[in-house]
Amino acid sequence: MKTETLAIHAGNLFKASTNDVIKPISLSTTFLRDEDGGYSGGHVYSRVSNPNRSNLEKTLAELEKGVDACAFSSGNTAGMSLFQAFKPGSHIIAPDDMYWGFKKQLQSIFSETLEFDFIDQTNLELIESYIKPSTVLIWTETPSNPLLKITDIKAISAIAKKNNLALACDSTFASPCLQNPILLGADIVMHSSTKYIGGHSDVLGGVLITAKQDDLWHAIRNIQQIGGAVPSPFDCFLLLRSIKTMPYRMRAHSENGITLAKFLEAHDAVEKVFYPGLPSHPQYEIARKQMTAFGGMLSILVKGGADEARWVVNSVKIFSQATSLGGVESLIEHRASVEGPDTKTPQNLIRISVGLEHIDDLIEDLKQALRF
Repeated sequence: MKTETLAIHAGNLFKASTNDVIKPISLSTTFLRDEDGGYSGGHVYSRVSNPNRSNLEKTLAELEKGVDACAFSSGNTAGMSLFQAFKPGSHIIAPDDMYWGFKKQLQSIFSETLEFDFIDQTNLELIESYIKPSTVLIWTETPSNPLLKITDIKAISAIAKKNNLALACDSTFASPCLQNPILLGADIVMHSSTKYIGGHSDVLGGVLITAKQDDLWHAIRNIQQIGGAVPSPFDCFLLLRSIKTMPYRMRAHSENGITLAKFLEAHDAVEKVFYPGLPSHPQYEIARKQMTAFGGMLSILVKGGADEARWVVNSVKIFSQATSLGGVESLIEHRASVEGPDTKTPQNLIRISVGLEHIDDLIEDLKQALRF
């Protein structure tokens, strides 16, 4: 089945005595045992598994071309569960431009148990130079947050395989509709399902999808089931509902994204636009190879520094000044002030999540907010 068909039907392929077209919410925390002590219904206790979560995991594994998935209560928990799966002293190579929440995790929660380096992963030789005997994982993020860097998943996969390393890819900005890292050689794909998968800014979640059920994956599944940081049945129901429209939402996000990026690139008040769909982007050709479209996330540098950036985000009428991304509504934020005093993000950078409003209205809104 094609992506659009999978998104609608993969979560509905189940047997139920009531013949529901849409899988109902199963709120039970525990499940009946058979006379011999077994569980013919397939579930024991809702921390371990639940009908709604199982359906969500199956659907996301199919959409990402993987063999299994683990759903979590947030994107941060999904990433943290992967980091937890490695032994103390393990070394991780991470990108220099990455979601600040994961960088903060490594620098605070894992600072005494794991080693890590943050490097420019668009430089393949640099990646190889940082590999050492204790290295176990290359964690990549493409497109990256907030500079929209593109890393060559296929090329990094070759490096990882040559050195017997795992390769994980945070593909949140792309969604499963625009990029499938497993098909390019990644071992694990991560999404904050709060974002494009949920798509309506009303549910929190995260997911890891694997290319193979190896020892690393069994460790992750054990962390999920024993640690118990899992989404509720209702959260899973909402995500499955949203997945049905995700392929069509992503087309519209991408169409609005490229149109807005071109407008901003030509605007006198804008120093630079970070968007992988623009030919001016330094990794444009790589993005064309590994993505089917370029999504609705972009960042800009405005002239005038932090004060001017704050003026813009405070002057918009349709864009909502709020963090997060991937919802149907357009969001805008001064990113450095979200990330805190130790941020490396430029003070004049504005991150934009382009929603599904009419593009003419979004352009007019930014026109009146950009003063130059």
